[in-house]
Amino acid sequence: MDKKITIDYSFTFPFINEEKINSYKNDVLKAMDTLENSSGAGNDFLGWKNLPSEMLASKELQQIIQVANEINENADLFICVGIGGSYLGAKAVTEALLHPFYNSLPKNDRNGPKIIFAGQNISGAWLSAVLDEMDKVDSVYVNVISKSGTTTEPGVAFRNIKQKMEKKYGKIESSKRIIATTDAKRGALKTLATNEGYRTFVIADDVGGRFSVLSPVGLLPIAAVGLDITKLLKGAQEASIYGKEKDLVKNPAATYAMVRNILLKEGYHTEILVNYEPVLHYISEWWKQLYGESEGKDGKGIFVASVDFTSDLHSMGQWIQDGQRFIFETVLDIEESNSNLKVVSDKEDLDGLEFLAGKTYSDINKKASQGTLLAHYEGKVPNIIFSIPELNEYYIGQLLYIFEQGCGISGYLLGVNPFDQPGVEAYKKNMFALLNKPGSEKAKQAIEEKMKNLPSGKKTI
Repeated sequence: MDKKITIDYSFTFPFINEEKINSYKNDVLKAMDTLENSSGAGNDFLGWKNLPSEMLASKELQQIIQVANEINENADLFICVGIGGSYLGAKAVTEALLHPFYNSLPKNDRNGPKIIFAGQNISGAWLSAVLDEMDKVDSVYVNVISKSGTTTEPGVAFRNIKQKMEKKYGKIESSKRIIATTDAKRGALKTLATNEGYRTFVIADDVGGRFSVLSPVGLLPIAAVGLDITKLLKGAQEASIYGKEKDLVKNPAATYAMVRNILLKEGYHTEILVNYEPVLHYISEWWKQLYGESEGKDGKGIFVASVDFTSDLHSMGQWIQDGQRFIFETVLDIEESNSNLKVVSDKEDLDGLEFLAGKTYSDINKKASQGTLLAHYEGKVPNIIFSIPELNEYYIGQLLYIFEQGCGISGYLLGVNPFDQPGVEAYKKNMFALLNKPGSEKAKQAIEEKMKNLPSGKKTI
């Protein structure tokens, strides 16, 4: 495989220009060196940089594949319990590469068990549906993913799932079916796994959640449904190699970080990730967490959003075309479609679309993307385009790593620590106090006093 993902930023002109790009290159090279030399803020969370090569050379990869094969062969249903980076990476890759209706396919037409996710919200209705699914099948396996084991959403979800597993199989058998991905030595989940005899995989101390898709966090679920994680890692490894290129023309991650930051300086503070294939929806969700949580701090950062075209052209399209001009688009363009389906002929032509008969949907989709690019460009929306040769594990691995590296470089260009998330803790403190967590009595009183002064409940007639 000698193809690479490429980036085209020509559609950011005339909103920016070569002079600005040339004047910014030294800053980009400095940010690259800071990341490469591990000399910047958050340098204790840079384990993701070498994950592709290290995982490919590790015994752990074979252990992951062995457990994944067991799940793949024996499970009817596989449940992943986690939130944020503990589920989004696996969700993104599986949604991108499995059949769009994978869970609805007959067992013989799937490459493995059904896969569902829990613990990514606090919805009782959602978890009830998950528990109901467990009753419908004979064989269930669970992968609970949490560094600490004390995160609220997966923590409370796993309580119910664990109880259900033990009622279904008994404690001894359920312990063989539950795999914990957690800290190597400490934490509530590690203690529970040791006490219950769960098999475990390690979340390394230097790999943050949103950068963990190429670790056991993402690899086990991805492999369990029959996808090739070795191929995924090799794609990421390739991207890590050309991610060291000082010639930015050959380095899509650095170029991406550079152009989006120049656009920010020009007043474009909102980035919309665009796809034209519905299966890429969760790639966008993963990307939003990666960049939103990494850059949105210290009063800085590009606001990240996403759309699924052409569907959202019939909803958000009007705003993007004619709304306020502070947005730019980053487009994921799949060069070669996995489908050759053609539009059938209808001689009555009541819909006036007979001129499309015989054309492939992928060709129509491509022309839609080209037409949209032109319309939005003329509507003064800068566009960055990632060209992805095709949808498979290798190129998805490339894309994930490009975005991860680009995020690190971009964060340093912004002047923030891209590897912490202090703001995420604020809502948790308030929520725990309001739920009467032991020791939070004074905090609860203070919060309740503050809430009295909120505008909630003040209505007009």
